[in-house]
Amino acid sequence: MLFDPGFLRRLEYLSLISRRQFSGTSLAAKRSRQFGIGVEFADHQNYVCGDDLRYFDWNVYARFGLELIKRFSEERDLPVYLFLDTSQSMAFGEPVKFDYARKLTAALAYIALAGLDRISIIPFAEKMYHGFVPVRGKQQILRVMQFLETLQPSGKNTDFTAVMNGFVRRKQRSGLAVIISDFYDMQGYQTGIDTLRYSGYEANLIQIYGVSEAEPALRGDVQIFDSETGLMQNVTINENMLRRYKQKFSEFLYGIRRYALRCGCNYTVSATNVPFEDVIKKLLR
Repeated sequence: MLFDPGFLRRLEYLSLISRRQFSGTSLAAKRSRQFGIGVEFADHQNYVCGDDLRYFDWNVYARFGLELIKRFSEERDLPVYLFLDTSQSMAFGEPVKFDYARKLTAALAYIALAGLDRISIIPFAEKMYHGFVPVRGKQQILRVMQFLETLQPSGKNTDFTAVMNGFVRRKQRSGLAVIISDFYDMQGYQTGIDTLRYSGYEANLIQIYGVSEAEPALRGDVQIFDSETGLMQNVTINENMLRRYKQKFSEFLYGIRRYALRCGCNYTVSATNVPFEDVIKKLLR
């Protein structure tokens, strides 16, 4: 069972960790740039005829004779969009990358819901699939886990460009976009994520890889099969080829890290043998 009875207790622990990490403020206490009715004073503006006198600053008027209106910052819940890669490459590894990614998704959803943020889950591969509609409140976590249990890694080639172009065209508020994927896109992931960033979303990248992808235990004559493209190739693997492969894989991981650093995106990478709680705590830091 993917989400065993102890999983919820572990999520509650992570929720407590997140509250400590954010100095006791809930994740929903995101101050918007808009002004309106709120409890936190922002600044003053000059009084003009017709302004609501309830917000007239009588203290300033009595002391300095200035006619000013108080403005307050308006707090809103933060839209959190969790992108979960459901392409067939996510079915690889031990433990399976997709199962690991689902647990991460559930943990992040729980932390956001506990903080009264509004979350959506968007499964994707070559396109966006039917997702989990925006919900708010910690009581929704069971529905979230039931939805995640129904998902399987069955998509074709990952296409970040097509997915993000379709996503930003939807009528919705911009917010926090968390992408959980192995980032295997033959056309490149950069254009799609750039589209997301340029449309006002804050991109957070979480890259998942299997231990056997970084350290393959293959030797001799083997037949390699690409689960997403269907291509097959016969190769002879020797020490020299393994060394070149490991170098290429390291360059791939470093390339995503460098891209994230250049663009100001948060980036976290993890192998599937790392406890997912450790990844979440690293994210919170």
